Amino acid sequence: MKNILVTGAQGFIGKNLLDALSKKEEINIKAFDVNDNEKKLMSYLQDTDFIFHLAGVNRPKNSNDFEIVNTGFTQTIVQLLEQLNKAVPIVMTSSIQAELNNPYGVSKRKAEDILIQYSKKFNCPVYLFRLPNVFGKWCRPNYNSVVATFCYNISHGLDIVISNREKEIVLVYIDDVIKEFIKVMDMNESLNNKRYYYEIKKKFKIKLGKLVEVLYSFDRIRKNLTIPDLSNDLIKYLYSTYLSYLDKNDFAYTLNMKKDQRGMLCELFKSKQFGQIFISTTHKGVIRGNHYHNTKIEKFCIIKGKAKIMLRSIMSKEIISYNVFGDKIQIIDIPPGYTHSIENVGNDELIVLFWASEIFNPKKPDTYYNEV
Repeated sequence: MKNILVTGAQGFIGKNLLDALSKKEEINIKAFDVNDNEKKLMSYLQDTDFIFHLAGVNRPKNSNDFEIVNTGFTQTIVQLLEQLNKAVPIVMTSSIQAELNNPYGVSKRKAEDILIQYSKKFNCPVYLFRLPNVFGKWCRPNYNSVVATFCYNISHGLDIVISNREKEIVLVYIDDVIKEFIKVMDMNESLNNKRYYYEIKKKFKIKLGKLVEVLYSFDRIRKNLTIPDLSNDLIKYLYSTYLSYLDKNDFAYTLNMKKDQRGMLCELFKSKQFGQIFISTTHKGVIRGNHYHNTKIEKFCIIKGKAKIMLRSIMSKEIISYNVFGDKIQIIDIPPGYTHSIENVGNDELIVLFWASEIFNPKKPDTYYNEV
């Protein structure tokens, strides 16, 4: 059993780290946060095998807290370890601002130096991560993350302020940060290479103006139904982060249901990359379709009811017929150049899920009437 101490356990990175550690076997987690005292810290350190030192402040009410918390608390941890004569590997979250001479950066740089000296004295590894802007779920908005602030404000209909749209920022995603932390904990690196500084390999650069455009595009999805390109990791991570800031009473949204004498049709999702998905209901005895496409392809899936799907190549008179039932899920491929129809031949309402390879464009529908 490995005893792991996490300071700053209730912070943004701390919460995500605790969640990741809880999934690992043979791990005993000791969570330390701002309201805990030095006596508790000492008791934790006595049998700690590895430390994630995440505690710190970056926007205190009093600038003196930079020195008290970022530098002072790091010194306290080292002093207690020295009293116990313990060599414990330590990961510390520093900041790229440690390269600057502002109060926050200076306090982080001093904390780094304290841990480096401890490492040399006790011949144990320390892992200093100078992090850029970290984003992801559970980050506090209107504090120190521009992504968290923008996501929260946009998802709640609040205004945002951008001082310079052309300013480029460097982002790292919280899951990538946690993976790197777990990696160094598991690798048991020796001090042979005398390495202290580590970084998150997967970084993203984006201008503030572009960031805002992307986040506002997420807000519009509920109206235009267009899912972003999730093959782009930054877009995928930003969308995941954006959804985590929705109000708990605002997870659901209503779609436009187009009804006529045949039944109902409702678009669900669209994407320039994967086309669109929609659903329909069809009354008993009603036939839909009797058309073909030159390029567009489709897939039909009967969710409920009984359907007769017929296809015929427009170059042939041969009719292909499928009887499909909702209690046996099947996919029917509709190739281009095949006129096709779907008929509700059951006694109940027919429910069908459709996928089309293209978003429907009324100006270029690629749909041509032709009786099967």
